[in-house]
Amino acid sequence: MESVLKTIYSIIWGPALIYGILLVGIIYTVLTRFVQVRLIKDSVKLMFAGEKSASGVSSFEALSMALSGRVGTGNIIGTASAIAFGGPGAIFWMWVTAFIGAATAFIESTLAQVYKEESQGVYRGGPAYYIEKGTGQRWFGLIFAFTAIMATAFLMTGVQANAISSATQNAFGIAPWVTGLALVIILGFIIFGGVRRIARAATLIVPFMAVVYIAVALIIIAMHITEVPAVFSLIISSAFGVNSVFGGLLGSAIAWGVKRAIFSNEAGQGNGAHPAAAAEVSHPAKQGLVQSFSVYIDTILVCSATAFMILFMGTYNVQEGSDTGAIVVENIPNQSYTEYTQVAVDTAFSGLQGFGSAFVAIALFFFAFTTIMSYYYISETNVAYIMGERDQRFGTWVVKIIVLAATFLGTVRTADMAWLIGDIGLGLMVWVNVIGMLILTKPALIVLKDYERQKKEGKDPSFDPRPLGIKEADFWTKDK
Repeated sequence: MESVLKTIYSIIWGPALIYGILLVGIIYTVLTRFVQVRLIKDSVKLMFAGEKSASGVSSFEALSMALSGRVGTGNIIGTASAIAFGGPGAIFWMWVTAFIGAATAFIESTLAQVYKEESQGVYRGGPAYYIEKGTGQRWFGLIFAFTAIMATAFLMTGVQANAISSATQNAFGIAPWVTGLALVIILGFIIFGGVRRIARAATLIVPFMAVVYIAVALIIIAMHITEVPAVFSLIISSAFGVNSVFGGLLGSAIAWGVKRAIFSNEAGQGNGAHPAAAAEVSHPAKQGLVQSFSVYIDTILVCSATAFMILFMGTYNVQEGSDTGAIVVENIPNQSYTEYTQVAVDTAFSGLQGFGSAFVAIALFFFAFTTIMSYYYISETNVAYIMGERDQRFGTWVVKIIVLAATFLGTVRTADMAWLIGDIGLGLMVWVNVIGMLILTKPALIVLKDYERQKKEGKDPSFDPRPLGIKEADFWTKDK
């Protein structure tokens, strides 16, 4: 079974996807004229603007829901695995992927707003919706919807749950099945409470834990401030294959940097587009800008915090490839990449015995737990897409059971198997979503141009798709 999964993985995550997603990000960065830089002031301002309604959440709640999916295992264990198999240079390629991915995130989240619907009292949208409405092909939207349900409800959920159980077992000696049972009980309480309970939980948990996590990283950096130039030199030299130790890992650095950046910030995957559609805004580009900045928060801030803690403390090993490659660096023998961050914080605060393992386990619990919440919301949204205005209760109940079962199974699965399955789910979503986005590039650019035109006229931009020639954006015309 494992050999079959590895074959599927190698096909999905071949050079076409790894370099293709970089090319797509570059294309969108150029076509939007570096929207992620030019309008960064608007991105920050709009996070805290707007009000929620009976059907939609606020921009900040939508941002928190998106970050709950983005800030998770990928930020801690995913970043560590990038170093383990791609060397320190993989971090540079994570930064590059995040920078250009911010433009990709703008496009997909703007499209989600343009083509969203109000279904059974709440706003729904995402790749399945904009693919169908933008192309006129429901079968194409259904492919994404079923892929997303399979990936988020089952394949990728196990990665998050496995990370929690591994960290809590390492820090507190808690058996994985006990962690799994606790996760199922807490998760069940939240997801059975609906979208608003998910939004409230994400708004409370994600910003607080991200700030605390980054603060600990900054303390460690401050403790070793004289080593900052050496660490940056190590990252940059390794990224371009000129470092004498990591010179043979250039391809791996790029591949692992791209894979782990996408897993973490989800730009191009389509996950962030689902909560983006739930926001109550007057113009689609507003939430597109908010979601583009969330990629920076995820990768440039949180992933970098993990990378710096590991690299400053030297608590990592590196090998060529993820299977049986030769060991390039072995700083901490017999330690898995799942424990690099815990060992780093333990080493930094050696006077506080066990602090690092406990802190990272707690941070990972909240990060990964909110990501599982986000995965459920995405699955529920795609069930709503498939069911339409029919009774959705049976479908959402089935998804709830699948998510809870996958969560428990993930806690007792081996880490390598969990990541293998999760990466397959991630890759499938990227393939379908990116193809759909490329087809719908024109309307997304028209929306951006309309937003900027209204801003120059001194207006608070509002959206009417009819004079722009955008069809099937019925949500925006029903009351006009």
